[in-house]
Amino acid sequence: MIFKRVGDGRPYPEHGMTARAWAAVPPRQVRLDELITTKDTLQLATLLDEDSTFYGDLFAHVVEWRGEYYLEDGLHRALRAALHQRNVLHARVHAVAG
Repeated sequence: MIFKRVGDGRPYPEHGMTARAWAAVPPRQVRLDELITTKDTLQLATLLDEDSTFYGDLFAHVVEWRGEYYLEDGLHRALRAALHQRNVLHARVHAVAG
């Protein structure tokens, strides 16, 4: 199994993080098998795009809430890491109180 669980939606409260705020969070490694996705579908073109980070952050966005790690943005990056047989992903992790 690649992820801890495949979810559909964000169970955590709105965090109000802007692109600028995310950029200020230093990236760190997160194990793929600890992540819960917030999306259950993926655009295949995004996954296969050679330059999939051109218009977005270089790192995935993960929200830590109640001891769980939710992959908010970067599902295609996580799947590409898994396809390359890596078990970790470099992500920006933001903790939400709750």
